[in-house]
Formats: sequence, C-alpha cells, structure tokens
Amino acid sequence: MSVSGISDRTCGDVTEFCRALDARNVALSLLVAPRQKNGYRLESDPRTIDWLTRRRAEGDAVVLHGFDAAATKQRRGEFAALPAHEANLRLMGADRVLEHVGLRTRLFAAPGWTVSSGTALALPRNGFRLLVDLHGITDLVTGETVRARVVGIGEGFVTEPWWCRTLVLSAERTARRGGIVRLAVTAKQLGKVGPRQAMLDAIDLALMHGCVPTVYRWGSAVPATSAA
Repeated sequence: MSVSGISDRTCGDVTEFCRALDARNVALSLLVAPRQKNGYRLESDPRTIDWLTRRRAEGDAVVLHGFDAAATKQRRGEFAALPAHEANLRLMGADRVLEHVGLRTRLFAAPGWTVSSGTALALPRNGFRLLVDLHGITDLVTGETVRARVVGIGEGFVTEPWWCRTLVLSAERTARRGGIVRLAVTAKQLGKVGPRQAMLDAIDLALMHGCVPTVYRWGSAVPATSAA
C-alpha cells in the first residue's frame, strides 16, 4: 500500500489513514517528492519531515517519487520521457534534498508510474537499488523484475465511484488467486470518504485471502502472496 502527494496540506488525512492501517498491522510505502505543483517544498515543512521520519522509524518505507512536479507537462509523469542526462540531474537534485532532511532512500517509484529508458539507466548510476513502476518491481542491482501491476486512485488513475468499486474487486480477485496486490492512492483522495473506504475495503479483502502486508524494500524477495 503506497501513498503519494504527502505535504502539510494532506498530512492530516494521511495520518488518519495510517491509524486505520496500524490497527490492521499494515505498513505503508510513503512516496515523497521534494517539490509539488502547488509550490510546496519539502525542506520548508519541518512538521511533515518529522512525521515522515517517525513513520519510517516505525516500519513504513520512504520512496523517492520524483523531484519537481511543477516542471512537468500536464498528463505526463516527470520521468516518463527524460533522456538519461536530464534524469540524472533531477535524481541528483532530489537525492540532495532528501539527504539534507534526513530521509534519503535508495528506492524510486516513478511519478505517474512510468519511467523512460534514460531514467532506468540513470537510477543505478545514482545509487538507487529498487525501481517501482506500473507493471512491476525491479531490483536495479540484479536486474530481476517481479511482475505485478499497481492499481490506484488518483495520479494517473481515475477517481470516479465506478473505478473505486473496480479497484476493490480487482484486489480481491488478485488476492484470491495468490497474486501480489499493489495498491496506491494520492493523499488528496484520502480526504474523500469514497476513495478512502475503497482502499480500506481492498486491504481488508486482500488480508482475508491471506496476503502478507509488506512495503517496498530492496534486498528481500517479494512474497508470492503479498500486499504492497
């Protein structure tokens, strides 16, 4: 289970969601971007930095989720079409910010869930060890990919009620078949009753069918039946 778009404006809704997941013993992968489209800058938000630091210490994962969404063309993920040298510059900038605030990570989740071939080349050159995209989870050291498609609400996924219902059914079907359930939601959507409940329903069904909760991490195999 991953959450993106975390900032001072959304941290309250994410915190409430975390409480619900803590009661289920489900850890979160927190997708963090140093810059967001509304002018947000992570390094100027000590309360969110403290919250992220505390959550990571309690077992959540911090995953780099781009650098500067404000510079991205509409409907296109920030790293979706970058050549290697441009991806390299953005990765270096993002890495410096996270290191400065004490949240450095070797995990990368593609904004919009799509990466260019240039980005895929630049990631290991900058020390990243895990790439998470739309279709799978790739160990950048060994090159091995675990195939599992992510489904979510917001950030490239629709948010309408019919999709929320579809997401829940998809999670149940995948879990029932012994697959890997990958769920994603934007923090903004957690402030809405429908999307938030859909995520909780999907998690509950995955757990009911035997999924083992986990976070994105490098160096350990993804279980055959898991929820990320």
